[in-house]
Amino acid sequence: MSGDGSLDRLRREGRIVVVGASLAGLRAAETLREEGFAGSLTMIGDEPYEPYDRPPLSKQVLLGKATADLTDLPRRWAIDAHWRLGVPAVGLDMAARRVRLADGDEVEYDRLLIATGVRARPWPRQDEAELDGVFVLRGRDDAIALERSLAQGPRRVLVIGAGFTGSEIASACRERGIAVTVAERASAPLVGALGGVVGEVAAELHREHGVDLRCGVMVTSLEGDSAGRVRAAHLSDGNTVETDVVIVSLGAMRNTEWLAGSGLGAGPRGIACDAGCRAFDIRGIVTDDIYVAGDVARSPHPLFGYQFLSLEHWGNAVAQAETAAHNMMSESTERRPHIWVPAFWSSQFGVNIKSVGVPSMGTEILIAQGARSEHRFTGVYGYQGRVIGAVTFDQSKWLQFYQQLIETTAPFPPPFPTVDRRSEGQHPMPADFPDPSVPTHGPTVTLSGYSPADRRMTFTPAGH
Repeated sequence: MSGDGSLDRLRREGRIVVVGASLAGLRAAETLREEGFAGSLTMIGDEPYEPYDRPPLSKQVLLGKATADLTDLPRRWAIDAHWRLGVPAVGLDMAARRVRLADGDEVEYDRLLIATGVRARPWPRQDEAELDGVFVLRGRDDAIALERSLAQGPRRVLVIGAGFTGSEIASACRERGIAVTVAERASAPLVGALGGVVGEVAAELHREHGVDLRCGVMVTSLEGDSAGRVRAAHLSDGNTVETDVVIVSLGAMRNTEWLAGSGLGAGPRGIACDAGCRAFDIRGIVTDDIYVAGDVARSPHPLFGYQFLSLEHWGNAVAQAETAAHNMMSESTERRPHIWVPAFWSSQFGVNIKSVGVPSMGTEILIAQGARSEHRFTGVYGYQGRVIGAVTFDQSKWLQFYQQLIETTAPFPPPFPTVDRRSEGQHPMPADFPDPSVPTHGPTVTLSGYSPADRRMTFTPAGH
């Protein structure tokens, strides 16, 4: 359906299917209706719930301050959709334009939006993963079960992996007065996302709040008692941690398996698409009727050398969904690119951490305001002589300023002095990210407390 008035026909009587009843799926559906789509709209979701907000699950819900059923996303627009909830998509026939569902049904489309997101990476040994007291945290049901377990006052919680989610879980446990051990394969928390210089500060926050933080170690196995309940974890350094509750926080896996054999350019790193959110097929040819948005998308970004970015960010999901929906309904000359500047926030141990741009691409960091020792500072990341990212600890007022520097490809280090620049901010230092050439995927993840999927931003050079 393109050209010769067929877009008008699509708007009036077309069939649009959204796979993924997620934040991205909902915002795309709202945008379609806002922009005048009057045809049939089908929303397919593997969970039995209408779209809900995930960030509160690791924050307010775990603290017992909100219940998971109150996390429904507010609606901006009535979408008048046919909901197929609790029935995952299991296949795609691109030639026939049909999505196959787990219950055997097939849903036909004229335009398809894939917004299937990510799921938590499970503990690799199934018998250990199924022990009572072993959790992941991704969906609403996960949060309900985990909060119920924390409310019973476990003697000790073990968190495997100190990325953003793992750190937020550890913070919630300490706020509830629960003893917690965190096992992290890397040298400090958050190093995959923010580098070692900032990771040292994150480690201080953990320890100052009473977390038993173990870095440079892997959990090699989980042990259950005769009743099938977890009782201990064994570490690579020979130590054992006795624990009632284990939370596996090893990052995310993109939900693309259902597309195997479809001919779409989908794999473990997501679904490749162009800057207008149109999916590529496996030959690298862009499709005209299939679009992608949210955590599952990999799209090229002009600000970052047209490298393909996969972003697990709330704001990115919204912006990309709106762009995809708009482009789906537009002539080629009216389409717009998705060039949202990545932004992310986390709240842990009483500190508000925010980042903008792509810190993990940086080779150097300059502490431009404040001091790391006070846990209140702004770090600016440089890459090949330009500003590529920034992070703030309780200094978010500066973020917009640095976002403008990123968007205008300003030089690094920034040439201006600032009122609050301390001695450590006089010269850039190495940002100290893990060596990307060292394999951290594959078999090693089976014993790992850290996965590159923990990163909120993933860089993949084009063509890989």
